Amino acid sequence: MKEFLQVLWRFVPPYKKYLGASIVFNILSAVLNIFSFAALIPILQILFQTGDADAATAYMAWDWSNVQAVLMNNLNYLVNQLINSFGQTTTLLFIGLFLALMTALKTGAYFLSSATIIPIRTGVVRDIRNQLYKKITTLPLGFFSEERKGDIIARMSGDVQEVESSIMSSLDMLFKNPILIIVYFSTLLFVSWQLTLFTIVFVPLFGWFMGIVGRKLKQRSIQAQALWSDTMSQVEETLGGLRIIKAFCAEDKMNRRFNNINSAYRNDIMRVNIRQSMAHPMSEFLGTIMIVIVLWFGGVLVLTGHAITGPTFIYYMVILYSIIQPLKDFSKAGYNIPKGLASMERIDKILMAENNIKEPEHPKHINSFEHQIEFRNVSFRYGEQWVLRDINLTIPKGKTIALVGQSGSGKSTMVDLIPRYYDVQEGEVLIDGINVKDLGIHDLRQLIGNVNQEAILFNDSFRNNISFGVENATDEQIAEAARIANAYEFIMQSEHQFDTNIGDRGGRLSGGQRQRISIARAILKNPPILILDEATSALDTESERLVQDALERLMKTRTTVAIAHRLSTIKNAHEICVLYEGRIVERGTHESLLTIDGYYKRLHEMQK
Repeated sequence: MKEFLQVLWRFVPPYKKYLGASIVFNILSAVLNIFSFAALIPILQILFQTGDADAATAYMAWDWSNVQAVLMNNLNYLVNQLINSFGQTTTLLFIGLFLALMTALKTGAYFLSSATIIPIRTGVVRDIRNQLYKKITTLPLGFFSEERKGDIIARMSGDVQEVESSIMSSLDMLFKNPILIIVYFSTLLFVSWQLTLFTIVFVPLFGWFMGIVGRKLKQRSIQAQALWSDTMSQVEETLGGLRIIKAFCAEDKMNRRFNNINSAYRNDIMRVNIRQSMAHPMSEFLGTIMIVIVLWFGGVLVLTGHAITGPTFIYYMVILYSIIQPLKDFSKAGYNIPKGLASMERIDKILMAENNIKEPEHPKHINSFEHQIEFRNVSFRYGEQWVLRDINLTIPKGKTIALVGQSGSGKSTMVDLIPRYYDVQEGEVLIDGINVKDLGIHDLRQLIGNVNQEAILFNDSFRNNISFGVENATDEQIAEAARIANAYEFIMQSEHQFDTNIGDRGGRLSGGQRQRISIARAILKNPPILILDEATSALDTESERLVQDALERLMKTRTTVAIAHRLSTIKNAHEICVLYEGRIVERGTHESLLTIDGYYKRLHEMQK
């Protein structure tokens, strides 16, 4: 219950007005229910001629010390007066109309109490998804190198849905049922405290038994949701690697692998659902046992004349039976909530993840790039493994610096330190003499444009992909960026021109077309610093020529840091830095490095 209340405290406060209204309507519904059932007493007295109404010959003044006797006497006196004035049949009609009116008011209040919970349920689920998405967009890239995409998707879909169907669907029960239980229990005490004390012995036993099963349910739910993440991860991997699966005729192998994970998920969720399905029959059985015992004990009190009459005992049993349903709903919520809490734990692994790329408390703002980028004694590691060691490099404004070296030498890590996707452990990266850690993150990244080896595009139109990140770009600006990037011609040949949808990740385009769209996007942003991460390595000769031409236009008047495997693409760089095992081992122009019998010359000869 403590975990559940903590979840509510985190997400429900913005909806407290709805919660307050629901509580008011629940109280009103419970009180009206009590009054509507009270009409049973005079109906039974009239039908069975018990004589209780005849005993009330005068209206009694209010007496707080004897509330029950005063209420029963005055109710009987009112019924007696109605019988004397209109007869028994008409009095039954009046009482029936009173019962119908109370029931109408009660059901109206009941509906309003449930209707005011719905904005809370739907709002909290929306807020959790928004918080998850916002957190995903703000977490550093290092977080996602350790997490599977399928697992994150599973948490945003399956786990959030489980919170909605388990915790949020139980809100109505949890705010309604305690009120009903308190009101009904107070009525039971008022009608017969002896019977109520006898009854209350069974309630803790009832709750304890349900609690044991609920705790085991949460453990199973955590296992089931983890397997659901595995299932989503394999689906995501399959969609990304479908070409390889088909090329290696591995369909059967992947089907078997998916079936194993899916069957394990099915077995765990089956156990959870079977255990959950025990809630209703178990509570029904325990409730019936309690009714039978109370019926026997109450019958003894009625038959021996111990301060309770037959009609009053029937009214007591009706209220007692009414309190059983809220108790059963309460136990049902006790089964549902552990499943939701298990999912909430998984969601919190994202929501509570620490973001080590923090905005400075008092950031320095920078609107332009004037002088140089500097790596000063920079060392960086992933975990315990050092990737860069003692890097010292100055990149003057307007110059093109190329980084070459074998895979894993630290080239991509080095350029990722400039926009502060990662923070260095030793040394510092400076822009115009200011440590990037002291700059506002958005100010820093506004200065930088990226063109990567894999053109990252979105399932949207040409127009929206080119203008991505640039607010209020005009059609003329977008078209000009496309022309400079050698993309205008194939865009205009498409079905809807700039409004043509390019498909998931640009799947309707060739590799060279995707790359030229990403270059157009960088051109429109017009950044003073440009990072090229092997932008032409995956292209054919013709596409490479078009892309290289677009890149040369883009690089004019900009400070460029280029990672390249094809050394022919960086011949004209002002300086080439050769990285080997995280250190800069050679630097110079293309021609000067070829005169040295070193690592760069060997790379060049191998490519020739």
